[in-house]
Amino acid sequence: MEQSQNRMGTQKMVPLIFSMALPAMISMLINALYNIVDSIFVAKYSQDALTAVSLVFPLQSLVIAIGVGTGVGVNSLIARRLGARMQEEAESAARHGIALSIVGGIVFVIVGFLLSNPFLAAFTDKPAVLGQALSYSHIAVGLSIFLMVSVMCEKIQQSTGNMIIPMAQGLTGAIVNIILDPLMIFGIGPFPELGIRGAAIATIIGQIMGMFVGIWGTFLHQKVLKLDMKDFHWKARTVFEIYRVGLPGIVMQSVVSVMTAGLNMILIAFSDVAVSVLGIYFKLQTFVFMPTFGINQGALPVMGFNYGAHNRQRLMSAYRVALSGACIIMAAGLVLFQLFSPQMLMLFATEGNAETNAQLVAVGVPALRTISLSFLGAAFGIINSTFFQAIGRGIASLIVSVCRQLIVLLPAAWLLGKFYGLEAIWWSFPIAEIAAFLISFILLYHAYHTEIRFLDAPKEG
Repeated sequence: MEQSQNRMGTQKMVPLIFSMALPAMISMLINALYNIVDSIFVAKYSQDALTAVSLVFPLQSLVIAIGVGTGVGVNSLIARRLGARMQEEAESAARHGIALSIVGGIVFVIVGFLLSNPFLAAFTDKPAVLGQALSYSHIAVGLSIFLMVSVMCEKIQQSTGNMIIPMAQGLTGAIVNIILDPLMIFGIGPFPELGIRGAAIATIIGQIMGMFVGIWGTFLHQKVLKLDMKDFHWKARTVFEIYRVGLPGIVMQSVVSVMTAGLNMILIAFSDVAVSVLGIYFKLQTFVFMPTFGINQGALPVMGFNYGAHNRQRLMSAYRVALSGACIIMAAGLVLFQLFSPQMLMLFATEGNAETNAQLVAVGVPALRTISLSFLGAAFGIINSTFFQAIGRGIASLIVSVCRQLIVLLPAAWLLGKFYGLEAIWWSFPIAEIAAFLISFILLYHAYHTEIRFLDAPKEG
């Protein structure tokens, strides 16, 4: 434990954040590759299947919102307690995190099997699309408890400075997924042809394998926290502290589900292809956003630890390093989307359907090029959100996210579509990012001048 604390409290900031972020970045890039490969195989199977997966995406985003939001709250609380040398409280936070992930997984059994039908039926009346969407949702959402536990194991280990086992979790799940996807979708070798159900089953099997690695790493490998669940009992104060940061994060991530569902409703009035393009964008952008979230994951425990230790110099140093790295990645993503949008879209072409493929490119190229203009602003927003979570101000992240995606983006998309047509809808993304940048800057300025600048700032040794 002392070695981990010394590392986050004394090591040079650039190599520290790079060493902690790199495993997460590798893991997330592999997961991004899985997301894209999964959709490519689904698109090859049929265009209806790709539309079905796009319609289920908001429910999957909700799963991630609950899992990651709770995990971020646990991560932040553990890191702050370790920084303040409150060992028992840090261990209690980790135990509560595991219990909360199991409860969340049980909730999604109900969501996946009972609530999918009314949700998905609100977006399409095409039997082929609705049937495939329900098949996918019952499995991928209804059995998401394995993902919930896996994510929590990742966050607990990351809070102690261990990024290698979480990377192994991501790699294991993604590799298993990538291998099983074509076999189970198309019925290759001993596997029957399961279509979209095969994609969902492959996803769950990958999540189970990743969870096993995470459980091993959390309970048997790491030595910073003692996690004997036999001694566990609920503490209302600990749950409150977790969700003081985590609940805004959950709501913030859930806003993505609401935003995506709202955009699907706006876009489907134009065409199914427009819905597919939005789904493809969310898959492709993971190649840009996932490495940035890797920096986010590497920086969060460092910021939280040094905030808990009242070390302003290292807290702000971590912020500057993380922001610089995020801007570099997002700038590269902007160039990629501007130059190679047609080639990226053709990865999702349906074989033998030239007319649909032509529509996909016609709708998708201006969409990808326009939306990517928001990437640099998003870098600022992501790292600011991490900073707010690290210092226990999760509500600030929530304010920015709600303003960006609900108050600005959705109304702008509806108005632009109504008055200027489909291509104008994509401009709602850059418009929303400009608004979020301004709000985030104001909240960051307030946080610094009301609290951060008053922290002790010991010189680095």
